[in-house]
Amino acid sequence: MKKILFILCAFLAVAGTAGAQAPKRHKIALVAPLYLDSAFDASNNYRFNTQFPKYLNPGLEFYLGAQAALDSLNRAGAPLDVFVIDSRSARKPLSGELRGNSDLKEVGLIIASANAAETRLLAEEAQRRKVPFVSATLPNDAGVTNNPYYVVLNSTLRTHVEALYKYYQRTAAADRVILFTRSGTQEAQVRDYLDDYAKVTTGAPLKIQVQTVTDETEDEAVVAMLDSTKRNVCLVGSLDEDFASHVAGALRTAGSSYRIQIAGMPTWDAFNFRSTEYRGMDILYTTPFYYAKPTPLATQLGRTFSARQNGRPTDLYYRGYESTLRFALLLLDTAGDMAPNLSRKGNAVFTPFNIQPVFLDRAQPTLDYFENKHLYFVRVQNGVRTVLP
Repeated sequence: MKKILFILCAFLAVAGTAGAQAPKRHKIALVAPLYLDSAFDASNNYRFNTQFPKYLNPGLEFYLGAQAALDSLNRAGAPLDVFVIDSRSARKPLSGELRGNSDLKEVGLIIASANAAETRLLAEEAQRRKVPFVSATLPNDAGVTNNPYYVVLNSTLRTHVEALYKYYQRTAAADRVILFTRSGTQEAQVRDYLDDYAKVTTGAPLKIQVQTVTDETEDEAVVAMLDSTKRNVCLVGSLDEDFASHVAGALRTAGSSYRIQIAGMPTWDAFNFRSTEYRGMDILYTTPFYYAKPTPLATQLGRTFSARQNGRPTDLYYRGYESTLRFALLLLDTAGDMAPNLSRKGNAVFTPFNIQPVFLDRAQPTLDYFENKHLYFVRVQNGVRTVLP
């Protein structure tokens, strides 16, 4: 936060001395699913009285987090103009807003919480304009390639799988490593990513045993894959919570005769590890965002949110805050020349983003997009989560 405070102070100094010529203002487009058309009628009256439908929460919390960051920048005199686009507006479709809104002609940065279709549209528009587009929430590349202006903050499944592979190369050389999988598109992707990385790694490849598990697979068949003389690293190669619960429950029946660590996917960050099937298990998973560790800034933001919204913020609030603050500062710090500096370190708010270029086809030196490669390794024991150093 020291560099952030330094930059904000610099803006204040400029604002106080720039009487002759105002600093150049930079434009940001902030895109979120706000559903304003369905929340308010033609007379601008709220439709739901005292209720608040759940489908409004994700977009609103992301927006409120972004707004909190922009309020801080505004108080510091940062020369920014921000335009908010409701991606779920029926009256103003996203494609029309991007092409028809004259206020957006000189936008230098797009930040969005968007689905796959919206992300592809925004990535195409960013490439056409030659301005960076930061996808803050979608956990995949949306099929976008050959676009050096596109930034994926919510790391892709490939990145998570490769990170687990590297981790266990270092820590499980003498262990039995088992991949529990099932039929399915995402499960096949996990297997392919493991195989792909095994072919290019410079270290000794992991010896991974593969076990397919179906709804009919008995617990005994799962336990039969274990080795009582070694630690058993059990990779659960699925994003599905029911499948993870099934495998964990089966492994739990092995009892204390086996040393087991279960390794899971990024969706495990939302699991309830205090439930019966995970009780007493040693669990590891990766996540690109982790806000559970309290910091003075996070505590302050949480209190402000609770006082205004009468509730506790979710991760999307903090995601909106840090992605907006971090990349708005980069836009200002580079005087609008942000695209060549997307991999620049610094201005970390909560997450020390590691933005790196991605080349999906290793045989072709074509930059497909940029991606956050920083991941937290979260270990869960007796329902308590800790971040590994």
